Amino acid sequence: MAADSKPDTHEKPRQRPPLRSWNLHVVDSFDVPPGMRRVVLTADDIHEFDYKPGQAIVMMIPLPDGGTGRRDYTIRSQDRIQGTISVDFLLHGDTPAPTWARRVARGDIIKVRGPRGGTVLRPDADWHLLTGDETCIPAIAHILETMPAGTKAFVFIETSDRNGEIALETKADASVRWMHRNGAPAGPSGLMNGVIQDFVLPPGKGHAYLIGETSNVRRQRHTLIARGLTRDQISSEGYWRPGRIGGHDHVDD
Repeated sequence: MAADSKPDTHEKPRQRPPLRSWNLHVVDSFDVPPGMRRVVLTADDIHEFDYKPGQAIVMMIPLPDGGTGRRDYTIRSQDRIQGTISVDFLLHGDTPAPTWARRVARGDIIKVRGPRGGTVLRPDADWHLLTGDETCIPAIAHILETMPAGTKAFVFIETSDRNGEIALETKADASVRWMHRNGAPAGPSGLMNGVIQDFVLPPGKGHAYLIGETSNVRRQRHTLIARGLTRDQISSEGYWRPGRIGGHDHVDD
C-alpha cells in the first residue's frame, strides 16, 4: 500500500450467490383453469432441485428474433416421485412466454436458473395475509396447499370476474375472497389497496405476501407499513408492469 493511501472503509454491496443453471426437458403441457397452460419439466439431476413454495425460476424463453429473454415464473408444484416440476403460464396475448407454452412439445429443452425469490411462508408468524392478481394464482395456490394444517391465512385474489376463480386446496384455516374488476382492465388501480385499508389486522405477529402489478404491490406495502407492520413483516414482489414484456421488481421501498 502506498504511504499516502488509505484503507477502503466503505462497505461493499453484498453479492447474492449465483443461481444454479438447469437444462430442463419438457415432459408434458396442457391447459388448466383459469386460462393457463401448464408445462411439466424434468432433468437428469432434478432430484437436486430444492425450493420453497412461492419461489420462481428464471426461464430463457425463445424470442421471435432467435434470441432468448429472461422470464421469472413461479414453480407451481413438484412431484418428487415422478421427478418433475410444473410451471403455469397465464395465456394473455401473444407475448413470448405464453407463445412458447402453447407451442412447446415433449422433449424440448429450456435453460433455466434458480430457484429464487423471498415470497415464501414465514413459519414463525401467527397469521398470514396474501394478495395478488391472475398472474399470482399459481404462487398463492401452491403456498396454500403446502401450508401446515390450522395455519391462519387471509387471501385476496383479484380477477376480471367470476370466471377467473378456481378451487383452492388447503389444510390451513384460510379465508379466501375473490375481488372482481367487473370489466376494468388489469393494471394499476385502488381495488386491492382498498381491501388492505379495510382489512382488520388480527392479534399477534402477522406476515404479508404482496404480489402482482408493481404499483399495486407498492401501494399495498406502504398502506400496511402506515398501519403498523414493519418492513420485515412484508414480502412484496412486482410480477409485471403495463407495457413491459418480462421483468421483475423487488419492491422493498
